[in-house]
Amino acid sequence: MKVSPNTDRRQAIADAAIALVAAEGLRSLTHRAIDRALSLPAGSTSYYARTRRQLIELMVHRLADRTVTDMSPPPPSSPPPPPSPSDGPASLLDRLAERAADHRVRYALMVDLAGDPSLHPLLTTASPARVQFLAAAEATLTRAGVADPARHAPGLIALVDGLLFDRVAGSAIAGAGEVIEAYLRGLRGTA
Repeated sequence: MKVSPNTDRRQAIADAAIALVAAEGLRSLTHRAIDRALSLPAGSTSYYARTRRQLIELMVHRLADRTVTDMSPPPPSSPPPPPSPSDGPASLLDRLAERAADHRVRYALMVDLAGDPSLHPLLTTASPARVQFLAAAEATLTRAGVADPARHAPGLIALVDGLLFDRVAGSAIAGAGEVIEAYLRGLRGTA
């Protein structure tokens, strides 16, 4: 991967780190490996991220940026939203799964950083994408006629994230939309 002069170097380093970890695991993350991946002179990556932790911080922030972008509403020229409330989360699941490598890296980092009080929340409860996820979940629950959507939104997020994990880990159960619909029916008390 060559870095163009117009590309932000930190972003390129984060992208290369994500690709490296997705392909070879967290143990492969080194400054030297990033330099090689980007065809940079030895030591270039350490200028932007002195430590392995700083490399991981770049990755965490880049993953969040990409997820926020993925959460953005579709362009206005898109067809109207589907009639079933479960179609919204199911189509979001499909969009998120397009970056399967990102999510495999995110899950690996969530486990690896479980004891890190500053970085772990950026992958979970304090993620920059969390506000968008909560808003989308509340809107889905409101359309589905679920009482107290704010209270149930985190549960819907957890369900979609679990289905995403299942998909990117390679086992992908069929009918994610059906699973989401059954969850919504249960919340409405009509299961």
